[in-house]
Amino acid sequence: MKLPKAVIIRTYLIYFLVVMAMLVVVFRTFSIIMDGRDNIFTTTSDKLQQRSAIVEPRRGEILDVHLNPLVTSVSFYDIYMDPLTVKEELWTKGIGGLSVGLAKIFKDKTAREYEEYLREARARKRRYVLIQKKVTNEVRKQLRELPIFEKGRYKGGIIDNNATIIRKRPNDDLLARTLGYVKSSERDTLFVGLEGAYNKYLAGQNGVVVEQKISHSWKPTGTIVREAINGYDVVTSIDKDIQEVAHTELENQLKNKGGRYGCVVVMDVKTGFVKAMVNLQKTSSGDYGEVYNHAIGTREVPGSTMKLASLMAALEDGKIKMTDTVNAVGRYEFYDRSLRDSRPYGYGKITIKEAFEQSSNVISKVIFNSYRSEPSRYLDRMQQFGLTSRTGINILGEVDPSFSMPGNSQWWGGSLAWMAIGYEFQLTPLELLAFYNAVANDGKYMKPQFVTKVINNRKVVEEFEPIVVREKISSQGTIDVMKEALEGVMINGTGKKLSSTFFKIAGKTGTAQIANRNKGYGAEGEKKYIASFAGFFPSDDPIYSCIVVIAAPTDDIYGASVSGTVFSAIANKVYASSYNYHKAVNEKPSIASVPYVQNGSRYDINTVLNRFDVKKEFKGNQSWVRTRTANGKAVSFSDYSVKKDRVPDVRGMGLSDAMYLLEKQGLIVNAEGYGTVVRQSLVAGSRSVPGGLIKLQLKQN
Repeated sequence: MKLPKAVIIRTYLIYFLVVMAMLVVVFRTFSIIMDGRDNIFTTTSDKLQQRSAIVEPRRGEILDVHLNPLVTSVSFYDIYMDPLTVKEELWTKGIGGLSVGLAKIFKDKTAREYEEYLREARARKRRYVLIQKKVTNEVRKQLRELPIFEKGRYKGGIIDNNATIIRKRPNDDLLARTLGYVKSSERDTLFVGLEGAYNKYLAGQNGVVVEQKISHSWKPTGTIVREAINGYDVVTSIDKDIQEVAHTELENQLKNKGGRYGCVVVMDVKTGFVKAMVNLQKTSSGDYGEVYNHAIGTREVPGSTMKLASLMAALEDGKIKMTDTVNAVGRYEFYDRSLRDSRPYGYGKITIKEAFEQSSNVISKVIFNSYRSEPSRYLDRMQQFGLTSRTGINILGEVDPSFSMPGNSQWWGGSLAWMAIGYEFQLTPLELLAFYNAVANDGKYMKPQFVTKVINNRKVVEEFEPIVVREKISSQGTIDVMKEALEGVMINGTGKKLSSTFFKIAGKTGTAQIANRNKGYGAEGEKKYIASFAGFFPSDDPIYSCIVVIAAPTDDIYGASVSGTVFSAIANKVYASSYNYHKAVNEKPSIASVPYVQNGSRYDINTVLNRFDVKKEFKGNQSWVRTRTANGKAVSFSDYSVKKDRVPDVRGMGLSDAMYLLEKQGLIVNAEGYGTVVRQSLVAGSRSVPGGLIKLQLKQN
């Protein structure tokens, strides 16, 4: 039977409209997925206006080598409720329990007040009711377990995806310049330190949510278009214990001796991974803080620490032997200029090795005589030693070495003599240390690195292996001779007062005159110096290399007494606390059937213990608990009371839980150490004053 023409036309028209509708749906879906940033959901309706909005991901943490946080992101959530989405049956059954739960968690209202508040909002048809601002993720999880809220956004009305993420350094100024920051402005984005260098791992990916215009402001509806992907964690080679020792020793010395700035770098000899980097500069208040990364961004004359490279070059070229005798008369003439020893009348006839140990400037004469007819050969050796180019670290801001060359404006007849003892040659502390590290490493030059791996939920995403820049910067014979000479400095020479009774140190002191800003080198009373010490320990089997530089000290000028004492203190304390130096005590390991558990959040502790099937004994029902081992067979929970406007007792807690409780009371936290809180400066139970400082001492169990 043939269909009427009108029916056929209507059929095709309906088919066409359906196809068009499907294309619109596909287009809108594709647009949401590919570009959630446009106002896809915006309508012109006066009753309902919606738009898409960016949700920032949680930025990854920067951790030390033992996974202690150096920089972390603390998330706080604003909790709202849409009571109109809750069906009447669920509302009637659960509003009482929800109100009781809210009162227990927040303690700012009674259960009755919460119930009246929510019932009134529902009666007035309010769709965006504030429950609490800036709650932690732990509290957020607890809220999701309450009656009504447990049904989720669309049935239970909870709106809890509006997060504020704060970047925080738990150790305050420690390593601040090396850690750095990422700072965006209208013009550009600054990528500073490790935050900037590894931003692609730390940043994560933005999410997209739907916002609705309510009372002239945009509020999240809880609808998620695209989930935010949190950033990865970056594990550095920094050892927080060594960093704290280096920071403390340098700060104390700067306060005692004065100085414009000081820096310390500690490096692992075999791998080139940096274990500590301290940069302290005098501020306008007279204190010392991490203002600028001088270790990679400030080049200065290295002074006598450069004599190591000069003598190595002469040994490699067969110009000298360390047993050769020289006449150290105290004053050495080069055309119309002269160099002097610190001892006015010199040291008399001594070997070159002894001249190195005493840091005599007769070495300038030795190098000048050796290379005056072929200065480029000397510079070629400096290039071979890695001293004419930057190290190539990932952190932005490293500057190139600066040095005189034949043909440039700085070069003159006596340039070689000045370069031999560390003038007319400028290096950053890290560039000089990389060279000393190569000597300690039997000539193998390692690229300095700060990051060992990138992880996501403790799974390795990317790992960074040690990088060998040059297998051998010189012959093994030269390395062995100069290692012995560096030990001689500590036994017979300028560093003999710095040696340790526990292990041998190899190193070189350096004192150099520097320009005093716009005053030049100045008259005798206005001269400024830079004191340095570079070396490694233990000298017979080096584990760490280290450099200490202090610019413009006011109380003393010599490298041994100013920077060498800092080096020695760091070496001794690292030795005392490092397992690398000590044999293990021969005792049987104890096996615990019940693990040690810190005090803290009931939810978090219970989750972890359930994961490992650890038995538990519960007493009470508070959100925060104290823990102890019950007869060696279970972990016992007991309530921990938190009172408003009172300093909580955070002893026995980890740092994150302790910081949350204290900062909720408005206190500013300063933490030292890692592990469990063992001491707090403010008495538990005393009145908390917003903005007050509380110091925490943590110790590993």
